[in-house]
Amino acid sequence: MQIPALDDKPSRYYQLLLLEDLLDGWTLVREWGQQGRSGRVKRDHFEDRESAESALLRVRDSQLKRGFKVVFMQGQDKPV
Repeated sequence: MQIPALDDKPSRYYQLLLLEDLLDGWTLVREWGQQGRSGRVKRDHFEDRESAESALLRVRDSQLKRGFKVVFMQGQDKPV
């Protein structure tokens, strides 16, 4: 997800990844920051995929309300 640059502020991004771990759990990785700078990373562990997906959707919806736009999702066509 991304917020385009406004006036003198650089673009901001928020990336969500859902990864299966080696112990039959799932990790939601969130990374955010400004384009061209180091970002912050947070990882949350979940026992099952359903819980992880639910958390991912909650975070996504929260960021959409803050003005972020979905730029690309795996499995979807790239935006034109």
